[in-house]
Amino acid sequence: MPLEGKIEYLIENLKDIPDEMAEQGVEILAEAGEKEYAVVLARNKGLIQKAIQILVDEGDYLWAALIAKNAGLTAQSDMLYQEGLSYYIEMEMFGRAISAATALKIPPYEIDALFSRGIEVESRGSDLGQARTMIDCAMESLEIALIGREDELSGELIRALKEGREERAKNESNQEEETG
Repeated sequence: MPLEGKIEYLIENLKDIPDEMAEQGVEILAEAGEKEYAVVLARNKGLIQKAIQILVDEGDYLWAALIAKNAGLTAQSDMLYQEGLSYYIEMEMFGRAISAATALKIPPYEIDALFSRGIEVESRGSDLGQARTMIDCAMESLEIALIGREDELSGELIRALKEGREERAKNESNQEEETG
């Protein structure tokens, strides 16, 4: 059977692959770039370490750690989350870094610092003035949507929006005085 046929067969029959063909099927799928199918087949057939290795090679430490955790390999799961945290920070993938940090139960202030670094990285080269305008627009839309509502939560939101607007105006005024 040609390679394409094997790949198609493996994908279509993923749940029904005989155990004796599983390891070879995982190899075929992984080499063909069908990593997700290879991982699912490996996991379903009890080839946990193989599934984890494929994911680590792809840089998907979160899924690898989850597979380890679900297989009862808690220490390996924690190690994978830790390795993933380092990898994701280095690669500036802060959303994934925050997920790994959360799984490791890292203190909230450290997670907040990761979040801030992520925002800093994502905002490189961004027009912050345009972003501010978009946020202001969204806030105005929210305020308009709340007009006429008299429940407590709506009232609190309207007050918070008003306070935020006043605080921004005060900050902008102070900045103008400092620069001008």
